[in-house]
Amino acid sequence: MEKLLLKNGLSPGDTLMLTAAVRDLHAAHPNKFLTKLETTNAEIWQNNPYVADFETDEADSVIECEYPLIAKSNELPYHFIHGFRKDLEEKLDLSIPQGPFKGEIYFSEQELQADSLVKNIKGQEIPFWIIVAGMKTDFTAKLWREEYYQEIVNHYQDKLLFVQCGGRGHYHPPLAGDNLLNLVGRTSLRDFINLMRHAVGVICPVTFAMHLS
Repeated sequence: MEKLLLKNGLSPGDTLMLTAAVRDLHAAHPNKFLTKLETTNAEIWQNNPYVADFETDEADSVIECEYPLIAKSNELPYHFIHGFRKDLEEKLDLSIPQGPFKGEIYFSEQELQADSLVKNIKGQEIPFWIIVAGMKTDFTAKLWREEYYQEIVNHYQDKLLFVQCGGRGHYHPPLAGDNLLNLVGRTSLRDFINLMRHAVGVICPVTFAMHLS
């Protein structure tokens, strides 16, 4: 089996889309490759059956996983999920048909049996929506006025519990309300992934939370 070292240093949303490309590679060419991943978001790959562990210097090929297809996003009818897959097709000179229209997240049995973080905090299981009002200022098309998020929380004051989330290093306007639990900066990436599994829905801009949901 050929050992592939796949590298990518981008954000969690990018890594999640890469999981789909890795899945599709193995589905199209079973038992042909061992794939080791070097990304900035290792927690996304936990429990993933397509991830192999071998010494870096043992790799037969090292591939920087990219998605140049994004440069044609206004011209061609493709989704973000196609980007990494088509890049791998070209770099490996292989056909990789598109698989399920989703990324790949795998949970351990312990995670599947665990209570939600909301239940641990509130003492009971309460249906909730995740709300991510933060933003990355390098892509202004992803921004939404923060007062609009607050209007949503206010509108559902007596109907919905919102859990505000967001990672450190980005701007997250503090929302307020009796129906709001603020967990900004208080969850690891894996915590957030498990929180999303329990959520009823999510309100967010174009970001990792959207792809994860």
